[in-house]
Amino acid sequence: MEAKQGTISMVAISLIPLVMVLGNSMLVPVLPTMKSKLDLSQFQVSLFITMFSLAAGLIIPIVGYLSDRFGRKWIIIVSLVIYGVGGIISGLAAWLMENSYLIIIIGRVIQGIGAAGTSPIAMALIGDIYSGAEESKALGINESSNGIGKIISPIVGSIIALITWYAVFFTFPILCFATAVFIWFGVKEKKKMEGKPLPEYLSALKKIFKQQGKWLIPSFFVGAVGLFILFGILFYLSNVFEETFKIDGIIKGSILAIPLLGMVVTAYITGAKIKQNKPLIQRIMVIGLVLLTVAMFTVSFFQKLYFLISLITLGSIGTGLLLPCLNTLITGSVEKAERGMITSLYGSVRFLGVAFGPPLFSWLMKISHKTVFFSMAGLSLLTLLIAIFFIKPGKHKKGETGSPQQLATLFKKRTKVPTT
Repeated sequence: MEAKQGTISMVAISLIPLVMVLGNSMLVPVLPTMKSKLDLSQFQVSLFITMFSLAAGLIIPIVGYLSDRFGRKWIIIVSLVIYGVGGIISGLAAWLMENSYLIIIIGRVIQGIGAAGTSPIAMALIGDIYSGAEESKALGINESSNGIGKIISPIVGSIIALITWYAVFFTFPILCFATAVFIWFGVKEKKKMEGKPLPEYLSALKKIFKQQGKWLIPSFFVGAVGLFILFGILFYLSNVFEETFKIDGIIKGSILAIPLLGMVVTAYITGAKIKQNKPLIQRIMVIGLVLLTVAMFTVSFFQKLYFLISLITLGSIGTGLLLPCLNTLITGSVEKAERGMITSLYGSVRFLGVAFGPPLFSWLMKISHKTVFFSMAGLSLLTLLIAIFFIKPGKHKKGETGSPQQLATLFKKRTKVPTT
């Protein structure tokens, strides 16, 4: 019975990142149409992605504290409702208003505020419910669900846009409200945590970063770069397909899904295999970043469609190796009382990475294809060096600070905790 409940909870939680990622990915294939219909510049179009992600990135730390104080489940459900309401506002503005750009952006900001309480809090909830190999597996499924959302959303967005380009906005409330109901009935939180007062809470976070910041902060940066490159390239491909290759509609959405499929399959396998083996995690992260760097450098010399998709897919496989490893390290870096804030800070920098991707790629695209990918190759190489020299997971285990006697006591306590 307990195993069945765990499976139901895992399925319910895995829907959260899937719904969250639709907020950006489903719009990607529609952006050129929005540019034409609303008579916008390339930069204005990029703000449909950026404002959503920026709002989420700024709000996530606040939501993380609230989830530690009052529980994850309620925060997720309320956030999904806000997310859906933002979609309704944007959809109605596009449908009924003549000059709707500003109101659509406001709706996107509201959606971003709602998204702040979804996937990052789901990571913390997984850390609360599962442990050991089950935790790594659940985090891998979570990242894969995120990727599945990225795969299907360009296709779904293209199909829905056949009705009308703004119909995608009305898809969000349907998915968000249905997921909220499933979370309400399908997820059973463990014993409600006793949240700390804010001053004590901030003091605990300061202590965490003092003890583990040397690898936590670089890990945050590497995760943000991975998402920055991924969404920047999706934005780039969406424009290139229509302007250079004259590919649009469902075919464009299907081709956009190919690199993401590589990432999803890799993320799922990685999450299932790494467990809590921190030396293995570090090796896989390095391999993933090597693949990403090589792919970005090589693709700068090719502009033919087949080479472009093949090499970007190789880079996406590298990202699929990287992200589940970071998720496992960061989620397991602290105890339950501060986990929501730590995973939320990580989610915040990931969203900020997504936020800055489209406008910066928009600027780089004006220069040249080589400029785009040489820049990304250099950034990938930087993150590779950071992963090698600064992220040392074998030396940073959750709560393992203090004297040898304290560590021995902690180990004895851990051996008494049954695996869920």
